[in-house]
Amino acid sequence: MATTTSQPGPPPLSAAAATRKPKTQWLRFILLAIGATIFLFPFYYMVVGSFQAISDKTVRGIFPEAGNVTTVNYTEINEAINVPQGLLNSTIFAVGVLMGTIVFGLLAGWALAVMEFRGRGTMMSAMLLLLIVPFQLLMLPLYVLLVRYYGLGDTYIAMILPFLINSTAVFIFRQYFLQIPRELFESARLDGASELRTLITLGIPLARPAILSATLITFIGPWNEFLWPFLVTKKQELMPFAVSLTNYIDNAAGRATNPDGATLAGGVILALPVVILFVIFQKYFTSTDVGSAVKG
Repeated sequence: MATTTSQPGPPPLSAAAATRKPKTQWLRFILLAIGATIFLFPFYYMVVGSFQAISDKTVRGIFPEAGNVTTVNYTEINEAINVPQGLLNSTIFAVGVLMGTIVFGLLAGWALAVMEFRGRGTMMSAMLLLLIVPFQLLMLPLYVLLVRYYGLGDTYIAMILPFLINSTAVFIFRQYFLQIPRELFESARLDGASELRTLITLGIPLARPAILSATLITFIGPWNEFLWPFLVTKKQELMPFAVSLTNYIDNAAGRATNPDGATLAGGVILALPVVILFVIFQKYFTSTDVGSAVKG
């Protein structure tokens, strides 16, 4: 007669352990809530201050008051610097940099991670050295080269060219391609696919999380950049919004009804696209199970 044996289940939790687990979860939740509040408070204060008719820098100022709410600050900042035009210039600048970063970053990261050629290690070391060189050290020679030698001053090209290749993005793509099993790429080559076709059909779809990460990191830089565009652009109709806002704070903010409120309104307008981009992309920051495509 056959006998059946039951598998022993996990030992039951003691009463003390069962009580301790909810307490630990609540403590973790409280700590995260405190951290989120500290992180979000500056942005909250900026939004509240941008709607104040009279600037209130006391503790009461962090709470909106019905009699002190206005949209005049946004109207004045728009009349002073032409917000739509500034945002359009920032978009052209950021998108141009972003396209160059993604295209050249994918090509360079693929070459450094997948392709075999002499000097690959040396090239990788040189790229890592570029990460520690501040961009401010390169501004003077770049200004002389682009503005005085090539005559590209007051153009979008002069703003975009120095940022077309981002060594940080190249490093991100290289590290991500190194995690993908080489058998996938070797199979494509055996089927007759060229290196570029392998990158487009296999590498790019698998590297979507890295592309999204590089997109967010790259977009924030040129969107908030003001020093380099300020050097190469003197025309108001070509200035990105960050440059126009800086000029407004230095020269015209004192003529506003509420200078602090107008400045905070400009800060809200500048930060809002980045926040929206992060909210849209944050759900896509998930790892792709690339190993599932390989047998064995």
